[in-house]
Amino acid sequence: MTWIRACTVQQIPEDEGFRLATTPPIAVFRAAGEFFATGDTCTHDEFSLAEGYLDGDVVECPLHMARFCLRTGKVLAPPAVVPLETYPVRLDGDDLYIDVPEHSGDR
Repeated sequence: MTWIRACTVQQIPEDEGFRLATTPPIAVFRAAGEFFATGDTCTHDEFSLAEGYLDGDVVECPLHMARFCLRTGKVLAPPAVVPLETYPVRLDGDDLYIDVPEHSGDR
């Protein structure tokens, strides 16, 4: 795993997501004052979860309404059945870092 600088805190408004152009893409969320990082692509269909709807620590895919827990990646509502990959997040001042697998590309 490798820590990468994802963005600044200011780049992610409360209850919104931010897509990182890594390989695979990663979504960073700010929900209820906390930051989470997951795989950006819905496991049901090819759609960005950074554009999804947040309700606490849950993201809903706007395409087919699959829901996932941002803390664990667990599927909470179909049609998805495969959980999301989750990534550790840390703050360093105003910068947000994500611990990603070494095969992920740069932003």
